[in-house]
This record gives sequence, C-alpha cells and structure tokens, in this order.
Amino acid sequence: MRPSTFSGQPAVSHAHIRGVIAAAERTAGVLRGHRESSHETSRCSTNHCWRCDSRALPRFCTNGSKNLSHRYAHRHDADSADSRHRKDARGRARDARFDVVITIGYPSAAAAKASGVATVIASGSGDPVVTGLVQSLAHPGGNVTGIADDAAALSTKRLGLLKAVSPQLRRVAMLWNKDDRGMTQRYDASAKAAQELGVTVQPLGVREPNDFDEAFTAMNRQMPDAILIVTDSLTLLNRKRVFDYALEHRLPAIYEQDFMAREGGLMSYGADARESFDRAAALAARIFQGAKPADLPFEIPTRYLFVINTKTAKAMNFSVPNNVLSLADEVIE
Repeated sequence: MRPSTFSGQPAVSHAHIRGVIAAAERTAGVLRGHRESSHETSRCSTNHCWRCDSRALPRFCTNGSKNLSHRYAHRHDADSADSRHRKDARGRARDARFDVVITIGYPSAAAAKASGVATVIASGSGDPVVTGLVQSLAHPGGNVTGIADDAAALSTKRLGLLKAVSPQLRRVAMLWNKDDRGMTQRYDASAKAAQELGVTVQPLGVREPNDFDEAFTAMNRQMPDAILIVTDSLTLLNRKRVFDYALEHRLPAIYEQDFMAREGGLMSYGADARESFDRAAALAARIFQGAKPADLPFEIPTRYLFVINTKTAKAMNFSVPNNVLSLADEVIE
C-alpha cells in the first residue's frame, strides 16, 4: 500500500527537494487555519493530521541551509469569516515576501490566493474548483496549486463503511463548520452521497465551540444512528467532546483523519496525510525551480487509510464485523 507515484507523477525524493531549495535563496511560509491561542489545536496540528512540522515539510524547509527561511502561521484571522481579518491575513502573507505559501484549510488558502503569492494547498481545502480557488484541476490558472479532495468519492466510501458496521443505518448526524466554505462544500458532497444511499442527514452546522452543546442537544431530541465529522480546525479542536458523546450513546462515528481513530474515535477513512505533505513539498520545490502554480495540475491522493479502534468498539459494547475488520489498514486493540 505504498504507492511510488501520486496522480501518475513520479515521487520526488526528499534529498532532491532539499537540494533544490538549498541551491535557491527562497522563503517559504506555512499558513494554517488554526487559532494560535489554542494549545490543544496547536498540539494536535503538530503531532497528528497537520504533520507538516514532523513529516514532509521540515525535510524541505529545515535543512541547515541559510538560503531558505520559513515561518509557520496559525492565526485566528486566517480562519475567520470576517473580511477585515481575512484582509489582514493575506496582507501578512504578501508583506512577508514569501516565495511560496503552503496552506492547510480553506480559509488560509483563500487568504493566500488573494495575496498573490505562489500557493500550494497541502490539505483540507475542499474542492478548489467548486470553492473558486482555481479554474480547473488540470489548468489551475492564477497563483494556486496543490492537493485536491475528491469529496464525493470519499463521502460515499465513509457512509458505506458506516453502513457496513451498522446495517440498520437510517439517519446520520453530520457535524461541520458552516462558516468554512471548503468544509460546507464537503458537507454538501456528503449529504448528496447519503441521499443516494437512502440515508437521512441530520445537519449540524457549527460556528464556535458553544455550538457543539446545541448540536448534542439536537441529537438528544432525535437520536441519529451514526455520526460523520467534516474535519477543520473547529471540529478538530472539539473532537474529544464528540468522542465522548458517541461513546456515551453508543453511536458509531467515522472521522476523516487517521489520528482521530487512534485517539478514541471508532474509525476513520481519509487520505494519508504523510503522502499529501510529501507531494505538497515536491510542488513547492518545483515552484522554487521556476515553475508557475498556474501550470502545475492539482494532484489527487492515491493512498487512503482505514483505521478501526476496537478498544473504542469494546467500550461501546459494539461489534465490528470481521469482514469490515479485514478491510482495515490499521486495527487498534
């Protein structure tokens, strides 16, 4: 399950990436849509699904070369729907004179696009065509390229896995940040997939942490058969509250990032973050060599991980069928 190619293109070695950047006098920025003041979000973004500072990105950013500087920015205003804050975020990206900005999440990608700086989307931005970030995946145009989500296919797969572990599935609660355009697009794709599978959706859009209490109250009034979480900084920050609710009510839940299953969620299915960051690093290296984002097609992940936490299943007194366990890339016991 370790593909050597990504969307049909040869993988670029880390040594090659380091060599390219060491030979250039370039500045890279990493812009996340996370609140800087939140220790919990910062910790999980470092150690888990946003693993750019412990996986691919330091292998091209931190290489001992004085020719490259990099800065991580995970600011509240990059994740804000407020136009003034969004303007501040794109102004910082432009004024810092980055040669490349690598983004995580739709709000930071939108801010970087507006700044005019060359931008590589690493993860979490939804469909870049639907959200208006690019003209097309094959010919992005403008200053943005990167890694694209196949939200429709992923949503169908996640819902199919929920039905596999819970054949009586009729109603699924979907939690997403409705202030995030990229995540709203992914919710729309998930809701459409559910409709095609004959599953009723209980939409639970949230905008701030307090909204999760209202979401739980809504589920108490009309209990769903399962939960699906669309991951962004807000739902990520509040993931343990969802874990606890699902455990208390014995509801099967599926998440988009593998670390969420390792932390206590029942199961997850999504693109391998390590591979996505490797490919984002390679795209940044090509821009350092002189390529223009407008001419670099978006890439689609080729490796997806299905993780099941049987410890959580046992705590829920929930039995995962053997045929589903056999599909897992990782089983946590």
